[in-house]
Amino acid sequence: MNPAKSGVRAAAGERAVGMRPWRFVVWFGIVSLLADFVYEGARSVTGPLLASLGASAAVVGVVTGAGEAAALGLRLVSGPLADRTGRFWALAIGGYALTVVTVPLLGIAGTLGAACALVIAERVGKSVRSPAKDTLLSHATAATGRGRGFAVHEALDQVSAIIGPLTVAAVLAATHDYGPALGILAVPGAAVLALLWWLRTRVPDPAAYENTPHAPSTAGPAEQPPTAGREPLPRAFWVYAAFTAATMTGFATFGVLSFHLIQRHLLPASLVPVLYAAAMLTDAAAALATGWAYDRIGPRVLVVLPLLAAATTALAFTDTVPAVVTGALLWGAATGVQESTLRATVADLVPTPRRATAYGLFAAVVGAATLAGGALTGALYSVSVPALITTVITVQAAALALLAALRPPRT
Repeated sequence: MNPAKSGVRAAAGERAVGMRPWRFVVWFGIVSLLADFVYEGARSVTGPLLASLGASAAVVGVVTGAGEAAALGLRLVSGPLADRTGRFWALAIGGYALTVVTVPLLGIAGTLGAACALVIAERVGKSVRSPAKDTLLSHATAATGRGRGFAVHEALDQVSAIIGPLTVAAVLAATHDYGPALGILAVPGAAVLALLWWLRTRVPDPAAYENTPHAPSTAGPAEQPPTAGREPLPRAFWVYAAFTAATMTGFATFGVLSFHLIQRHLLPASLVPVLYAAAMLTDAAAALATGWAYDRIGPRVLVVLPLLAAATTALAFTDTVPAVVTGALLWGAATGVQESTLRATVADLVPTPRRATAYGLFAAVVGAATLAGGALTGALYSVSVPALITTVITVQAAALALLAALRPPRT
């Protein structure tokens, strides 16, 4: 993005809404930090909690799998709904509310059926809010720089990926009871809703950051009006979605990586969460680095993602601890790029009236490709590690070819 153009947009946006775009990005990042505190804390004990209520491993797998499918797949509905109605704040607040209410209730569910329903409901909350949230954030990042804005948001987000599980673990160790361990998460949950409401009153129309003209809305000043056109998504978006699908299909999940650690007796089980926490730190660092680079050179910075994915596989599935640890840290770096710069690029490829729809479709592509990648790498690991490494490198080479074919619109 042109710095001069970014500065003009920032000034216009600040005059229109009364808050600097960087402040909006940071406060929204704090909202996500607190929300992640809630649901990452819950997800860290979902398996043991369901097991304590009588669930088998198969039930845990089905319920958590259904939750992730809902979190990604339902965005195909919530994204277009946000674009059609223009009620971005309402959908964002409603989705966050569903998450922060269901998690404390999970600790006192009492029955397996109720707990399973609450686990899935929490993920539905994520599917409801995410396209609307990303669209609101994309407006402010038009003024701050897409890459930097989404990178700072992701870095703040990752703080709670460590704090939430550690807090739940500490309370659970002290009380041996899931009720207070999950009940304490109501505190950051309440803060999420309070901050969201405050942001909505301060910045009722974040689209002003992009200096986008629009007609008044009958829903009130906090909502954008419904869009009139149903123009198709740009060709560049579909090429970009194909690149993303390819690179994610050739990306091993941490579940497969951690299985290798235990199967080959490379690390004790107690150290696996510590390695995961270290990977989350590299996640935040990579998000910041590639976000800043994206604003200077554009989507070309994404060439690092297939390279990181290939290097992760080549190192993480060896039998030497230093190589495996390095591979795990690279996995975290690749995840940071996925969670920040990939999202930023969508906002630059798709115009405002179709952006929430694009985010919904993009999430579905990422979800399907992640599922395929986990299944592919897991199956190949059972057959041959060299075959796994060779296949991943081949898939990532194809992803690089698709990235080379991407022709983003000029801004």
